[in-house]
Amino acid sequence: MSESIRGNHSHLLLSDRIYIEQELNQGSTFYSIAKVLHKDPTTISKEVKRSRSIESPYQWWDKCRLCWDYKTCRERDVCGDNKYRKCNKACRYCYRMDPTKYCKYFIPYVCYKPTKAPFVCNSCDHYRDCPLEKAYYSATAAQEKYEKKLVNSRKGINLTPEELQQLNDLVSPLVLNGQPLSHIFAVHADEIPVCRRTLYNYFDQRVFQARNIDLPRRVRYKKRKKRSEPRVKNIEQVYRNKRTYKDFEFFMEHHPDLDVVEMDTVKGGQASGKCLLTLLFRSCSFMLVILLPRCTQECVVNAINELYSTLGPRLFKKYFPVILTDNGSEFKNPWDIEKTEDGKQRTYVFYCDPYVSNQKARLEKNHEYIRYVIPKGRSMHKYTQEDINLMASHINSTARDSLNGATPFDLAELLLDKRIPALTGQQKVSPDSVMLKPALINK
Repeated sequence: MSESIRGNHSHLLLSDRIYIEQELNQGSTFYSIAKVLHKDPTTISKEVKRSRSIESPYQWWDKCRLCWDYKTCRERDVCGDNKYRKCNKACRYCYRMDPTKYCKYFIPYVCYKPTKAPFVCNSCDHYRDCPLEKAYYSATAAQEKYEKKLVNSRKGINLTPEELQQLNDLVSPLVLNGQPLSHIFAVHADEIPVCRRTLYNYFDQRVFQARNIDLPRRVRYKKRKKRSEPRVKNIEQVYRNKRTYKDFEFFMEHHPDLDVVEMDTVKGGQASGKCLLTLLFRSCSFMLVILLPRCTQECVVNAINELYSTLGPRLFKKYFPVILTDNGSEFKNPWDIEKTEDGKQRTYVFYCDPYVSNQKARLEKNHEYIRYVIPKGRSMHKYTQEDINLMASHINSTARDSLNGATPFDLAELLLDKRIPALTGQQKVSPDSVMLKPALINK
């Protein structure tokens, strides 16, 4: 770029092209135009050469106009064609033959303006009378070429058939296994030659073996319905005494170093059947999933007691100091959750505000992965704890955008005790083996 002109990198606008055309008509140099538009002179030069229009010269029967002596020439019968009698008509008016091929006095008319700056004939005084091929710059025509090229450059697939097939062989099997694109990009970012938005466009164009319907969230959501009347929040309950979300925020202000575990349940098709108790560590999004025989207070307390005995008092108190849950009926016995059977304090339980699920948003988001494997409405009566552990292992091995491409297992190895995944029956799954489909635990 010219050191004397401070340029910018924005595209030329129609107003810029109109100015270029006006200056070319006046014979201005590229440097003077570039200085006003804050562009490099080579930018103006390339724009003119790229967007100029070419006007064809005279037809072959008028080729004599390309001769310097056209106006004074009086030559006749230079072709010597025996098919006709001697021609008495001036050759420059002949439409049967091309006299320039036979005339020994033919001197080509030459002009170097289209081959050197300014590369166009806009300012030429002989533009109307010139018999040569003319080049001219039109702002409106240049803008149309620019807009057409801009649209065409973003159309279609910018990959060769071989590259597209390689991308299909990489992405489609993983998508058909239920892996989200965030996980695929986190693991195979160096192997995928396009961005995530482009990959979604390829799915829309149906160029892959996998389709939009195979993507976990692509076609799931319907338009949300507005509630006609606001819900009434009943927060005057005994179990919430000194355990509200405000109490939780106050407690964490005074104990910022303590870990927080979010707790909830995921129900199957039958309200009285088996359900899942989920516990998520906020620090690393690692989730424990426990299969409960029923969704009752007794089953929740028994599951916490069993987890306490499995991990041991020291490990449980260190990593489960605070539990945040919702107001489900199965959690309305905080006294037995907080204390052991002999009355010793082992954790503190707090409750979210009613109908405010975003206060434990990470766990609610993780439930989405569970629904990939166990769709909503499906009964859990046939599943065992081993099946649930397998599902949890695959979920915790899925890379997340919220974790900068890492998996909960990766962070758990740094932030949690290594015995927690092992004691809860979970094992890390290799990235390409992750499967989030019902076929994972179907029997």
